[in-house]
Amino acid sequence: MLKKQCIAVVLCVALMMSFCCVNVSALSEEEISSPSAVLIEPVTGKVLFEKNAHEQRACASITKVMTLLLIMEAIEQGVISYDDVVTTSEHAKSMGGSDIWLEVGEQMTVDEMIKATAVASANDAAVALAEHLCGTEDEFVNKMNERAKELKMENTVFKNCNGLDEEGHLTSAYDVALMSAELMKHEKIFEYTNIWIDTLCGGETQIVNTNKLLKSYDGITGLKTGTTGDAGSCISATATRNGLSLCAVVLGATTGTERFKDAATLLDFGFANYEMLSFNADDSSFSEISVKNGMKKTAQLECSGASDMVVAKGSSDKVEQSVSLQEFVEAPVKKGQKVGTLSFSLDGKNVATFDVVTTQAVEKITFKAVLFELFCALSAL
Repeated sequence: MLKKQCIAVVLCVALMMSFCCVNVSALSEEEISSPSAVLIEPVTGKVLFEKNAHEQRACASITKVMTLLLIMEAIEQGVISYDDVVTTSEHAKSMGGSDIWLEVGEQMTVDEMIKATAVASANDAAVALAEHLCGTEDEFVNKMNERAKELKMENTVFKNCNGLDEEGHLTSAYDVALMSAELMKHEKIFEYTNIWIDTLCGGETQIVNTNKLLKSYDGITGLKTGTTGDAGSCISATATRNGLSLCAVVLGATTGTERFKDAATLLDFGFANYEMLSFNADDSSFSEISVKNGMKKTAQLECSGASDMVVAKGSSDKVEQSVSLQEFVEAPVKKGQKVGTLSFSLDGKNVATFDVVTTQAVEKITFKAVLFELFCALSAL
């Protein structure tokens, strides 16, 4: 018995190591066994790797990324709340596949339904949420497709809200990455997608996360897995390390192990080779500009703002800053008037530009204005 336990432990460790220890010095399409995949940085949308990323495919329960996005947006807009009570319909109960065995008339809060959808990939809970927000699943699916168009998901058509196989229900790895990046803006979702084991219904129903990377990958934050006969094994995997967040999407893997390995390979490649560079406007190199024909000879300047960019690791020392200002500005000058730019370049290419503007208004010099200034000065004596 002890020998069998030892073998099981060794196999478990080997499986975890296969997820984490990959060659990240370079990455070719051949190293990703799944037929379709993409790796993006979600803030900027920069694509770091792709393999048939725009190919239309079924995506199984990764569909629920859009379902969860619409629910999170509705909560943020005050349309529904986490404490709302959701009542299970006959339609929701009939879903089958992965579910939490809801009965007709059974009630749970929106919070619990989100947890069931995000953690256990519950098809019945996803439909119950859709009906709670829109009345019917069909109307909710219409909203899913409208939102997909807004996000420029050009290869996506949703037919249901949970990802069960249905003719014409298609998307692409890149489109999944787009909606995943949008969902990632709602940081509360990670409170659900980071759950490994939890319970519902006062402890009566146990749920276990379908994303096994939660137990094996450093920095993993989510996001959603999916498996059906048409889609194969799929995942949208999100992770954060050292201020850099990434989203790896894998569609059509032959097995669950293959999908997790591919996702880990993509994420490792991104973290090993890229970093997030923040450009913050620095106005210490300038302070004012000459004003021609103005009541004041100069106007004070400022430059504010920030911009993020994904760059190859080690590139930060190569960033150069340059300022371009007008020689002078003609009065009248408005507050916030643009008089130049502050630019950052990397390897000779511009990567960020900020406007340099005036902090104050300066009137044009006139006899009336001079007389008024003189009157004010004499009044102060």
